Amino acid sequence: MATRRPNADKPLTGAALVKEVGRRIRVARSYWDAHNNRACRVEREKAMALYETLSAPERETVPQVLRVWLRYRSDKYFGAHRTSPKG
Repeated sequence: MATRRPNADKPLTGAALVKEVGRRIRVARSYWDAHNNRACRVEREKAMALYETLSAPERETVPQVLRVWLRYRSDKYFGAHRTSPKG
């Protein structure tokens, strides 16, 4: 049986939130490498939702290679997360 982390019902903040964002991106990348697109999409959406809650300085602490994959590589194949104005 899986163990729950302590205080699982409290929202993450600070360094714990940054760490969780990185973990989720790594999980999504591992699914991507295994060609498991459905699981990758789910993890990527969770990672993106958490990433968007980070402040600008906190976003800079997420390793660049993970940020690039989250924003560019996965958007290229799964579609843009944010809607952009057409022009």
